[in-house]
Amino acid sequence: MSAQEARSAQEARSAERASTAGSTRTSPTSEVLARALELTPAEPQRFDVAFTATTQPCPWPKAYGGDMVAQAAAAAMLTVTDGKAMHSMHSYFMRPVDIGAPVTYEVEVLRDGRGYATRQVRAFQNGKPAYTCLASFAAGEEGGRYAAAAPTDVPAPESLPSSAAYLADVAPGSGTTMTDASKEYWSAGRSFDMRHVPGPVYVEVDGGRVAQQAVWIRPFDALRPVDGLTDAQRDLAALAYVCDYTILEPVLRVLGVPWAQPGLVTASLDHAMWFHRAPGPGVLDGWLLYAQEALAAGAGRGVGLGRFFTPDGEHLATVVQEGMIRTSSGGS
Repeated sequence: MSAQEARSAQEARSAERASTAGSTRTSPTSEVLARALELTPAEPQRFDVAFTATTQPCPWPKAYGGDMVAQAAAAAMLTVTDGKAMHSMHSYFMRPVDIGAPVTYEVEVLRDGRGYATRQVRAFQNGKPAYTCLASFAAGEEGGRYAAAAPTDVPAPESLPSSAAYLADVAPGSGTTMTDASKEYWSAGRSFDMRHVPGPVYVEVDGGRVAQQAVWIRPFDALRPVDGLTDAQRDLAALAYVCDYTILEPVLRVLGVPWAQPGLVTASLDHAMWFHRAPGPGVLDGWLLYAQEALAAGAGRGVGLGRFFTPDGEHLATVVQEGMIRTSSGGS
């Protein structure tokens, strides 16, 4: 199926489902993100500055990787106090992290220059390193400007079903690993409303085995203030948080593997993110388009690329992630 055919099929399905979009038996909020970004100062044991934070509930064996990316970003930003903004971070996930348990983030101040600053953040749990990242900050200066173009002909988010609406009539089980808990989590537990083009990959690859997809994302309600962070810093941390949920989906899509396929095991391995332009005030409270594509798959791993755009086409950030994709048949 071509991308155009997949888009047409999605639009036909949307007409049927859009009337129930967003309807759930609960009122989801963005509080999970706010709790994830609550950092508490701690006594450093190894490096210069330390904080603790808690991973948030999810129905998987181990914590969501975006918790660590966002918490590390927040920890790094809290140590840069001269107005420089984070423009990139590069991460490695070394060990799974327990859910609902504290993680200690130790920040090493590597450099504070006039134009740039560099931080290294290491996350520890149970006495072992679980995650590490390098983050770079820039004062900003005048220069030439160019931005990648946003994809065209993407249906408006209001015409698409929310995850809750899409999954409303899908029963747990039925040859998949979806449970009541994972259905609720996908529907309302991730702080953000997510609407897929050409279709989700929760229980089936809806829209065909193509290498591209897009996800409209918007917090369920206005993002809450975070102690110690400016709203602009919170918004960057929010992008770092939400980007990990779906970045491997174009790889799963092209392989024909839905999230709920029995025997599937995935894990984030490494992650890079560049923040090109700071979102304006309130931009993160509205819809963003997360355009994604699969770059490579093989040897039990896959690489996904994602770009965040505002509805008017401004390119805010770029993400590249490699993840483990292991299936019961021996991987990809």
